[in-house]
Order: sequence, then C-alpha cells, then structure tokens
Amino acid sequence: MQGLELARAYYRAHLAPLLAGELSALAPYLAVGLLGAGSECLGYDDALSADHDFGPALCLLLPGEEVVDRHAAFRLERAYAALPKEFMGYCRPALSPVGGGRHGVLRTAEFFLSHTGTPDGRLSYDGWLSLPEQALLEATNGEIFTDPYGEVSAIRRRLAYLPEDVRLLRLAGHILLMGQAGQYNYPRAIARGELAAAQMAAIAFAESAVSAVFLLNFTYRPYYKWCHRAMRGLARLSALSEPLAYLISSGNGEGERARKSAVIAEVTARIVTTLREDGLSSYTGDTAEGHAYAVRERIGDPDLRNRHILAGV
Repeated sequence: MQGLELARAYYRAHLAPLLAGELSALAPYLAVGLLGAGSECLGYDDALSADHDFGPALCLLLPGEEVVDRHAAFRLERAYAALPKEFMGYCRPALSPVGGGRHGVLRTAEFFLSHTGTPDGRLSYDGWLSLPEQALLEATNGEIFTDPYGEVSAIRRRLAYLPEDVRLLRLAGHILLMGQAGQYNYPRAIARGELAAAQMAAIAFAESAVSAVFLLNFTYRPYYKWCHRAMRGLARLSALSEPLAYLISSGNGEGERARKSAVIAEVTARIVTTLREDGLSSYTGDTAEGHAYAVRERIGDPDLRNRHILAGV
C-alpha cells in the first residue's frame, strides 16, 4: 500500500470521527492531508520506501493563533498523538511532543514559510527565482483530504506553478546551458582527451535538458533522484528520458563518443522543435544559444527580460 492511500484510510478511520465529535469545534478550521517531503507525497513510494519515515501519518494544518489559539492547537496535538500507533500493519512514524517535522499539527503559515519563504503563497519575482522547484513541489504535492476553511487550498493554488515570465527566464537559462555543455564543451573536451571533463559536460547538458523538459510541461521538477521517473510520466517529451539516461550512465570510450554526440543533437533538436511549436523561438540557426535568447525575448516584464539570462537557473 502506498503512503497516500494509507494516510487517506487512516484519516477516515480515526481522525474524521474525532472531528465529527469531540473535536468538532476545530473541524471548520482544520486542513488535513499528506504533503511535503517524501516519496509518498509524490506517489513514488514502494516497498523500499518503508524503511524510514513511513506509516500512517497526517499533516494537520491550522490557521494562525488569531483564529485557533494555542490551547485549541494543543488539544489537537494531544488528540493526534493519541491515535492508534499501528494501522493496517504499519507503525506510525515518530512524532515530537509538539508536532513539527514532516507530520502532525502544523501552523499553515509556518509550513509554507519553511518551504517557500512566504506564509501565504504570495511571492515577488525575486522570490520565485530564488526557490528550487523541488521546494515549490513539496508545497503543492500530495493530497488535501479536507479543508473547509480553505486557506491551505488557496495558498496551494497561488503556488501551483511559476508565473509565465519566470518560467520563460528559467527556460532560456537552461537552453543556454544545454548549448554550452552539449554543443560546445562536450566535443572540445573529447578533442583534448579530457574524458572526465567530457562526462561532466554530458551530465551538465542532461541536467539542463531535464529542467527544460519539465518547464515545457508546466510541471515542477522534483528532487533529483525522482527526476527520471517523473519525466517518464510527462505528457510531452517523455521519450527523452531514455537518451538522457544514456548520456548520464555511459562512458566516453571510442565507441560511445559518436553516439553521445548524436544523442546530444537529438535531444536538442526535440526541445527546439517544441520551442517552435509553442511559439517561443523563431530563431533559424543551429545553436541552442540562439534559441535561448529568442525565448528570453518573449518575456513580457521588462525587468525580468533585461536580467542576466542565467538569473533563473
């Protein structure tokens, strides 16, 4: 059983009845779900995931003290701590006496502040640019089982995806890095016999190509160990997951260099085709760099458009 399914069943069996009974005064203000860090919040957990921080656990998010005071929050913490420690054959993860960590009773503002630097999901352009996408994904992933107050759901909607101009600046930067690492530095490192540098260039190309693919899918890129798996499920360009895996995992022996160069060209061409399909580049040349600057020109906000092209990377 996966973590989200387990959490949903645990909520329905044990917490929902309390919210309908002795905790009914808190029910109108409480958002309950499972979100944040952890493979279970992405639906990627498996048997191996159960070796740490796995079990029937919930995130209980409360508004500020002006709405729910400390005494009421403490009652909720005690009630949650008293719920069954074992459920459907799984033991609950350890919880500190006052909640905290990944699960338990959390203030909504504190949860979002810790993940995104904003308590309410309102970010400036600088705020958006400063955040790694995995942090934004942790703030918006998983599932909310109940949220009658609506505060948590409203914040998650604000953070659901990057503003378009921020997306374009990030995309332009990653396209530029693809060109630098793959089209320029990989063949030069091979020509010099610097095979370690060549491998680093191939990996740098793959890293930026993966980011570009997620950006072209309007989807936050997850923590690095889940990128390849998540990429396979994307609506567009998911087929690039295998050639990119080859670039990362293969060597640079004589029989592999030509194939790696061909893969770099193939991946670049597929991404460039998508840029053109989306109306993001009319550049007619062969270099990724030219397409990167064409993408940047599509940015509407003049301040963002005039920033360094790598400001979003």
